[in-house]
Amino acid sequence: MSEGASATWRGEEPPPIPRPGPLGWVLIALRGGGIVLVLALGVLLILPIRFAERLLTGPRRPVTGPWVQGVCRICLWIMGLKWQRQGVPMRGSGAVVANHSSWLDIFVLNAAMPVFFVSKAEVAGWPGINILTRVTDTHFVTRDPKLAREQAEEFAARTRAGHRLLFFPEGTSTDGQRVLPFKPTLFQGFLDPGLPETLTIQPMSAHYHAPRGRDPRFYGWWGDMDLGPHLLAVLAQYPQGRVTVRLHDPIPVAGETRKTLSAAAETAIRSGFDRD
Repeated sequence: MSEGASATWRGEEPPPIPRPGPLGWVLIALRGGGIVLVLALGVLLILPIRFAERLLTGPRRPVTGPWVQGVCRICLWIMGLKWQRQGVPMRGSGAVVANHSSWLDIFVLNAAMPVFFVSKAEVAGWPGINILTRVTDTHFVTRDPKLAREQAEEFAARTRAGHRLLFFPEGTSTDGQRVLPFKPTLFQGFLDPGLPETLTIQPMSAHYHAPRGRDPRFYGWWGDMDLGPHLLAVLAQYPQGRVTVRLHDPIPVAGETRKTLSAAAETAIRSGFDRD
């Protein structure tokens, strides 16, 4: 999840957000209504599914993970945003790290493979976004040293249960055209002794391509950009652009440090941008 305007990358001024025209407002109504309906049905139906999972499989999510993936794919189809996945999802115990460009990452990265986002606790209260965090079973963390041990144990428990927790090592969102230096401290949790020895980390890169005639940074959401106008501009866009999601080779954690893990993951994700 994006860290929001209070703690995002401020390297450049965002481009002006296009204002919807008459056709744009029609698309906003049709696409927005369709996505809201799909999300609402997804939330209603996921509750009994999770209840059944809890009874039959405990903390595992063998059904709701792919269910959320399907919901996100439908939302992208309604939105008209073309996406392509390259690479193979990891097997076995592990986590995922990715670059962060926009609120669109919620749909795009989940469409590529079932994941559970890791985000700061404040995001749970953001209007609209909080619905998506509930649907995607987001893992919230609080930046409080007193809770570090407890949160590490919760992370380990979810990983052992087979959850693919997804981190954004940049620590913020960007304009979708670059990868910022990773924060090695965010990789410390992967070294917890309570995690499986076979743990691996799969880097995932998402490279957005703006529609023809639009600023290349059209899909990026960062700095002081308001969510509402940007969301409306994306829904109103016709035709849409595309996004390429690349799943890179998993990186074994055994024998690594947080700095070497960070460097290897950053190199892999940057390579995903070099190919376009």
